[in-house]
Amino acid sequence: MPCQLFSPIQPRAARSGVPGATQVVGRAAKRNLCQSFSGGYVITRSIAEFSARAALLEPAAPGCARGAFLVTPHGFHLAEQSASDNRYMVMDSGVDPRAALAEHAALARRVSSLLPTVCFPGDPATPDAVFPNNVFATAPGRLIIGHMRHPVRQREAERPDIRGFFHSLLGYEEVDLSAMSGIAELTGSLVIDRARGIGYCGLSERCDPAGAAAMHAAFKLNLTFCFDLAPGEYHTNVVMSVLAGRALLIAPDGFADPAVAQAIAALYAPRTLVISAAQKADYAGNCIALSDDTVWMSARAAASLDPAACDMLAAWGFRIEAVALAEIEKAGGSLRCCVGEIY
Repeated sequence: MPCQLFSPIQPRAARSGVPGATQVVGRAAKRNLCQSFSGGYVITRSIAEFSARAALLEPAAPGCARGAFLVTPHGFHLAEQSASDNRYMVMDSGVDPRAALAEHAALARRVSSLLPTVCFPGDPATPDAVFPNNVFATAPGRLIIGHMRHPVRQREAERPDIRGFFHSLLGYEEVDLSAMSGIAELTGSLVIDRARGIGYCGLSERCDPAGAAAMHAAFKLNLTFCFDLAPGEYHTNVVMSVLAGRALLIAPDGFADPAVAQAIAALYAPRTLVISAAQKADYAGNCIALSDDTVWMSARAAASLDPAACDMLAAWGFRIEAVALAEIEKAGGSLRCCVGEIY
């Protein structure tokens, strides 16, 4: 059966001054982070609340993007600011900018064989721009601009070309969170089950409760489940991935509370692939389904999966598409981070 277009009711107006966002303040808000919106929108930290509400949400929208955008690693180097809270960065190794450009070009060619794909030029002044999904993301008819923690990444949000492409050329509404007080690193911190309208938001230095609430409203999600990432983890999309709304890869050690990972895994069972800490370190969790029958990951990530895991993905209807990204991965992100989705 073809997917139906998902058109949820608008959340009520913001109280924080950020369009579409609901203000979350104080220790009690961080502890509970449970807010009901008009039309049934809910953001919660309660495992019981999440499990009960998620069980009622059926897939009702496309689970995969209809296009992709990338940013080339021009002048590729490692950003010291980002290394302060990204343990995956390889700061004791030199980088080869030409190798990074070659890897990225191969990724763009591969993705463009599946989806309409646009590449924007990189800038040596913004070395992490090769991971655009943290700063720019889309929902149907909307471009969402995140608020990055580090100044080196905040500069990316000012780009007029990416804003203009979506707003002026495609006619997307612009939802700008970049000036808000909260930190919201978009689909790095927020993994979205697009089919059900469920967000999984890991709180860390890269996303706080105010940022979580703003993203929940900006993406017009039915339900957002917030939780603390384990110490040392910076983005949710390194520890889990929802594949086309019907399967899950998850690394339980990436969550501060193991019960959170268990609750998320239960929603997608039996199509849940649990990966180890070693596989997570090899970026197996930083994957993305770019179509209903493909899951994309780096060559390093694919090599970390044992035959049983590959067989499971195949049984669920997914073909692994692996792309070599060894040089780019030195910057602390992998394939999923490189791909901005166009919905």
